Amino acid sequence: MTETSVILALVVVTALAFDFTNGFHDTANAMATSIATKALRPKTAVALSGVLNLIGAFLSVEVALTVTNAVVKIQDKTGAPKTELLADGGSGLLLIILAGLVGGIVWNLLTWLVGLPSSSSHALFGGLIGATVAGLGWAGVNWNGDGSKLDGVVGKVLLPAVLSPVIAALIAVAGSWLIFKVTNGIAARFTEKGFKWGQIGSASLVSLAHGTNDAQKTMGVITLALIASGDWSDTKNIPFWVKVACALAIALGTYLGGWRIIRTLGKGLTDINPAQGTAAQSGAAAVILASSQLGFALSTTHVATGSVLGSGIGRPGATVRWAVAGRMVMAWLITLPAAGLIGAAMWWIGHTIGGLAGAIAVFVLLVAASVAMWLRSRGHQVDHENVNDDWEAAPATEPAVAPAVPMVAAN
Repeated sequence: MTETSVILALVVVTALAFDFTNGFHDTANAMATSIATKALRPKTAVALSGVLNLIGAFLSVEVALTVTNAVVKIQDKTGAPKTELLADGGSGLLLIILAGLVGGIVWNLLTWLVGLPSSSSHALFGGLIGATVAGLGWAGVNWNGDGSKLDGVVGKVLLPAVLSPVIAALIAVAGSWLIFKVTNGIAARFTEKGFKWGQIGSASLVSLAHGTNDAQKTMGVITLALIASGDWSDTKNIPFWVKVACALAIALGTYLGGWRIIRTLGKGLTDINPAQGTAAQSGAAAVILASSQLGFALSTTHVATGSVLGSGIGRPGATVRWAVAGRMVMAWLITLPAAGLIGAAMWWIGHTIGGLAGAIAVFVLLVAASVAMWLRSRGHQVDHENVNDDWEAAPATEPAVAPAVPMVAAN
């Protein structure tokens, strides 16, 4: 095998690892409210979500093509790598992608460790942008597409990041208000069971939508790597084996269940009942599916969180924990630049060492950081057995994001 082929293999493995972390990091987006209201048992919920993520990954390629074509500039209009960037045979371009993936994975694991539902998508894009700026300069990032429309990072990533949670929250506010208005005066025993079935249906739709959006992002990254290595040039299609591998990786990660984040989203923002859950998940599914068809690489975490928050605002008498919401928003704001800094640092390390040795060094650092965080998480666990414990049950002195359990959580 050539040096470029070995680095490409490292990139593919790392991309699938990111896809796996994306799965367990974002399980909460679809299933947190259903688990919180006991509409579904925790293990049943993550299994159902995993299957639907797998199916959803095959329903569209628009977001994958956005990642391939609208984030970084490594190919010309024919889909071939830019010749001026091939002085090292393409391995330098692959190092940029590898470093960006490491930035995304490390940030995903850090936020999982503290139970914050930050954006896996923005972690990925932040890592890629940071590594690209470090390796190719600011001009290496496709900020505005061809300049004739809002495209590239601004139109396909940043604007959806700002607008999607607001739109989802407004839909959930209106949906929750309407539900409680219509059902006012009807005995709870007649509505609760029906809304639980509604939750299962809407949660399933969110899981399907998540597959159509988030699984696509890793497909796009692997295709980008294949373009960088000269093994693929079709910018309008994704290799079938890439689709299958990414679909399986995100489904497996989803089944693993990111219990700490499920707890924060399901119990921390507001106390959710089945009617709220139905409104929140229906709003999230509508926004995600529409964005997937338009090729917007939005954050499903932002959408789901906005929907849950909106359902709490729309329910008369509901309590919204604004301090928890504030911590989430803070995590949203720093995700892209933080992952970008990690990606840039990884590129610098790999580039300084140089060649295959540099790529291996970056990969080894990722493995070491991942193992360290996993070992740290074993001290105190959140799992399917305690994910629904009362939020306020912890001692007042505990600084955890999710107060019912210690700061660090297992998957």
